[in-house]
Amino acid sequence: MKEALRESARDVPLVGHFIGGREVAGSEVLCGDVWNPALGRRRARVAFAGAEEVDAAVTAAREAYPSWAAIPPARRAGVLFRFRELLVERRDALAALVTAEHGKTLDDARGELTRGIEVVEFACGIPELLKGEMTENVGRGVDAFTIRQPLGVCAGITPFNFPVMVPLWMFPIAVACGNTFVLKPSEKDPSAAIELARLFQASGAPPGVLNVVNGAAQTVDALLDHPEIAAVSFVGSTPVAEHVFTRAHARGKRVQALGGAKNHLVILPDADLEHAAGAILGAAYGSAGERCMAVSVVVAVGDDVADALAASLERRLERLVIGDGADPATEMGPLVTADHLARVRSYIDLAEREGAQVRVDGRTHPCVRRSDGFFLGPTLLDRVRSSMRVYREEIFGPVLCLVRAASREEALELVNAHEYGNGASIFTRSGEVARWFSHSVVAGMVGVNIPIPVPMAFHSFGGWKRSLFGDHHMHGPEGVRFYTRLKAVTVSWPASSAAGGGFSMPTS
Repeated sequence: MKEALRESARDVPLVGHFIGGREVAGSEVLCGDVWNPALGRRRARVAFAGAEEVDAAVTAAREAYPSWAAIPPARRAGVLFRFRELLVERRDALAALVTAEHGKTLDDARGELTRGIEVVEFACGIPELLKGEMTENVGRGVDAFTIRQPLGVCAGITPFNFPVMVPLWMFPIAVACGNTFVLKPSEKDPSAAIELARLFQASGAPPGVLNVVNGAAQTVDALLDHPEIAAVSFVGSTPVAEHVFTRAHARGKRVQALGGAKNHLVILPDADLEHAAGAILGAAYGSAGERCMAVSVVVAVGDDVADALAASLERRLERLVIGDGADPATEMGPLVTADHLARVRSYIDLAEREGAQVRVDGRTHPCVRRSDGFFLGPTLLDRVRSSMRVYREEIFGPVLCLVRAASREEALELVNAHEYGNGASIFTRSGEVARWFSHSVVAGMVGVNIPIPVPMAFHSFGGWKRSLFGDHHMHGPEGVRFYTRLKAVTVSWPASSAAGGGFSMPTS
């Protein structure tokens, strides 16, 4: 790592922007570093867009909007069909790009791309999804119908943990509905977004329909403040989601801002513990825990269940293969940056001070010593209490908290008392208990014997409480509703000799 830090910035490429159908280099003065987290080496720099470049992207989108919105939905769907085919053709190259900048395994990166492609496939059905409703004879000789129309220029601000999937949650549906789009990806792994823009342009989209500006907080605020952006979609941490919602909403924009999570998985005594342990392993430690739907808290009902589950997890974690995500044998890769690694380690230190039992300590894992990359081993914290910060706060790393509850009612109370309400799961053999939990839990997404209950693309994704700011969930039917507005039209074709209207309230 020390050798990497001495590298000259001139030795690595600059990731710029994509504006008006072409790549724009961007400023080399204000930029950030992009790392290969498995090697701890700088692999690129990324230019940070200022207000001028943001305005150029919005202008390109605004100029492209009238003609794009006027294109029949079936023809817009045709562009998305071609885009979907290019994504499939470039699947391996895109996955390798994600692995190089994020650190997740190639299999995980391919899975991310597959889930993103599913949203593109959903958006290809936009002619059906935009159909309105019609009622004949709401009054004598009067008909009424509704239509859905696009909003204009929309913006998306996406996180580092899914540099392909989350952008594909947003702009395919937005543009299918007739909007144009400005995407601001994470500055930690920006290259995949530029590649998506290239592929979308190659699919036949007119210049300016999709634009990409890279940057950090200054770029985000320039988008939130821009008067010609009609709607903003965001996925990230809760403090930033709240900032995005508050600032953009105050400027009259429609906003959907998905925030943080502390997803709970409740294990009942009748559950298959070996099945549950295997499910938890991938759900808690896959992608090094850098998922908004990662299981970060397991609530075991009864000490016998907790002891058996912890022992099973310990055995499995001993065999977990950690290394470069590009190695097919790797099961868990590094964290995304050195700063994030330090932050996650600090939570393990804090857990010890708070009195948690560190049953598996990722700080002492051999992967930490044998590489210059940003590695941390899996950590299992037992006897965690709800008063601890490691329980209350989102860690976003390979750290699993095990909480012990005396009853299923106490377990549900724990889940519902937490400030986040993104996802929650229960493992049980009882249909009655599963139904009780599904109806009673205060969370936006629920799993029964499913550790990560992420909806398919034709449903919608989103949490409750402080996991979501705004009224609309993402993709699926909610995505179409977010990126369009409803218009009601009432029509009469009276005979030329018909009497004019009166002064009283019109009725049927």
